[in-house]
Amino acid sequence: MAYAFVCFPAFAQVMTSCSSPSWGVAARPRRLLPAVRCASSAPEAVAHEADLFDLKRYMTEKARRVDDALDRALPLRHPERLLAAMRYSLLAPGKRVRPVLTLAACELVGGEESTAMPFACAVEMLHVMSLVHDDLPCIDNDELRRGRPSNHVVFGEGVAVMAGDALHCFAFAHAAEATAGVPPMWVLRAVAELGKATGTEGLLAGQVVDIECEGKEVGLEVLEYIHLHKTARLLEAAVACGGIIGGAEEEEVERLRRYGRTVGLLFQVVDDVLDVTRTSEELGKTAGKDLAKGKATYPKLMGLEKARLQAEELAAKAEEELQGFDRNRARPLRHLARYIAHRHN
Repeated sequence: MAYAFVCFPAFAQVMTSCSSPSWGVAARPRRLLPAVRCASSAPEAVAHEADLFDLKRYMTEKARRVDDALDRALPLRHPERLLAAMRYSLLAPGKRVRPVLTLAACELVGGEESTAMPFACAVEMLHVMSLVHDDLPCIDNDELRRGRPSNHVVFGEGVAVMAGDALHCFAFAHAAEATAGVPPMWVLRAVAELGKATGTEGLLAGQVVDIECEGKEVGLEVLEYIHLHKTARLLEAAVACGGIIGGAEEEEVERLRRYGRTVGLLFQVVDDVLDVTRTSEELGKTAGKDLAKGKATYPKLMGLEKARLQAEELAAKAEEELQGFDRNRARPLRHLARYIAHRHN
């Protein structure tokens, strides 16, 4: 599916050129779920129905189970200072959007929450790793994260670096060892997905370009590259991993991937808007820091109102990618896109 984003050329290019290697999809065992996988024969018939869904309750319950799983996965042990630093950031209060996306995608295609939970935890570990490293004095030098002092403020820079590194390593080990009940090839493919999402094709690539562009005048294309890699790629992987572990067909994985990438860019556009419209107390992190460091943002390049309009358009595009899936099973992902578009912190 091609997208004509006039304001987002790099995003359009990535969306139209996405491809993935063959992983022997035809040979994979499949669950027979015709009622779940078939698109509505008359989508217009449900367009007028009330799309009621208690997202707050859904997110609260899913986040609670993710928190419990994270706590069990990483108990305090020797060396205690390193593990304490890892747990300090990993178990800090948060919305758990990324792991919830993994669980919702798995359940969308007929998988079980318990099967996807190790990968949901791994996604959160990788996300927290990036936050711990981002806050370091050598990068963003931020002393506030999730409403409390950043990791390096509490444990020191050296331990914070190692805590982030340890979370990075442990995420892959946990996903590979704790996932059960699915073919090993599915686990291997999902592990590879996470590796690409955090390395030179993903998060770290975006982070490096972000650092190099501080204080420089950059255009929208460079900004898109930064955020498609630094932010969107891990959200994309979160959704794709859920689909893979849930047994999705190849075409379904690609649609989930496009949904996740769109939601990821949406997340960043909204993040940039909130950075200039909310206080540090409301955000739980330092407000206005991007502009203070001379970083390019969507409001800075597009204007605040156009950035908000773009967020609405991206939310609509994300929902479009869910068409063809069972409408009820897709409800959490549909409402998550709306929530991300209208969140306040």
